[in-house]
Order: sequence, then C-alpha cells, then structure tokens
Amino acid sequence: MKTFWLLYKSEANLSIREMSSIIFGIFVPLGIVCLMGVMDSSNDSLNTAFVAVSTVGICSAGVMGLPLALSSYRERKILKRYQVTPISPIQLLLAHLLFCFTISIVSMLLLLGVLVVFFQFSYVGNWLYFIPAYLLVMISIHAIGLIVASLSPSEKATGAINSAIFFPMFFLSGATVPYEIMPQGLQKVADIMPLTQGIKLLKTVTFPEENGLLYMVLLLTAISIIGIFIAVRYFRWE
Repeated sequence: MKTFWLLYKSEANLSIREMSSIIFGIFVPLGIVCLMGVMDSSNDSLNTAFVAVSTVGICSAGVMGLPLALSSYRERKILKRYQVTPISPIQLLLAHLLFCFTISIVSMLLLLGVLVVFFQFSYVGNWLYFIPAYLLVMISIHAIGLIVASLSPSEKATGAINSAIFFPMFFLSGATVPYEIMPQGLQKVADIMPLTQGIKLLKTVTFPEENGLLYMVLLLTAISIIGIFIAVRYFRWE
C-alpha cells in the first residue's frame, strides 16, 4: 500500500508540474460550461450542459493524460527500472488510474460549484442514479486509455493514437457540440463512440424520458472489463 501511494504521489507531482492534465481536464471544461451558461442560463439547458461537459474531464484525463504519462515513462526507461522492483503492472496502472480519476471528479465538482454559485443551477435528476452512472462512464473511458497506455510502443505513437480517439469524441460525442443538433448521418457516426453512449447514459438518469438504459450500461461495463483485462494482461514495460 505504501508503494502504491508513493506512485500516486509521484504521478500527481509530475502532472501538476507539467500542467497539461490540469488545463485540459479542469480549466477547459470550466470555460466551456461558463460559455454555455452565459448563452442560455435556463435550468434545463444548464442540466444538459452539466451532464455533457462533466465528461470532458473524463475524456481529457483518461484518453489524453493517462496514456501519454505512461508512454513517456516507457520511452524514458522509467518503466524498465520499475520492472526489476516488486511493483506489479496492476499497482502501476492503478496509481495512474486513481490520479486520473481524481482529476475527473475534481473537474465535475468544480463544474457543479460554478453552475450553482454563478448560474443558480439545480440538478433535476437523482444523485443516487447520477453518481454510479458517472463512475461507470469514467471507468469505461479510462479503460480505453489504459489499453493505449499499456500497448503503445512510443510516446509519438501514443500522441497520434490519442488524437485519433480524443478529438472525435471531444467534438462529436455531445460533450461540446450538442448531439441533438447534429445531422442524422453524423449522429450515426457519433453513436459508435463510447463517450456518446456515456453521455446518453447520464442524460437518461437525469431526464427519465430518455430510454436505452440497459444497453448503455451493458456496453460501458463490457468496455471497462475488456479494456482493463487487455491493459493488465498485455502490459509492456519497454
């Protein structure tokens, strides 16, 4: 347990020093939600904005921050040094995963705080449903990042893979551009993306008239299990 927390602390210090995870995981979502709040401050619109933008921190930390950090360690031979210690791939991945979870949750809580303080936001759904749904979305998206982090051969390759995954989800999943205003053809493309299903799940638990809950839960659960299994089973130290 001591080793785990040392790894977590090390990752936190490096990320805070580098700032990219903080900027994209926290400040970018805050900027987006403030812009949406200024454009339309009705409570229904704010609920839609909160549900969608709360996933930006998840996507930034899980798809960009997590793989880039581990790929950087692999390229700098840091992971190779860890290999000759008692540290297991599970411990290493969990430490990085927990830090990225921290970024995601802090981002969501700050969004909530800003909306409540400056826009008189009131969540219309049930928090007992939203919280487990949010955690499931967070785990599933980070599971995708874990696969890239575990298997990518170089930092350059990771950057290319991340961009190919992150930017389509960032712009087309409904996290920044509302899914409902997209053309039907674009919606079909967006539906392939796990984050789109995650946002739909959060909307379903927020606005009960939405449907398809079971499908989304099963899909995101499957992505989580398969992603974590692949990441641990095929983890590369170098």
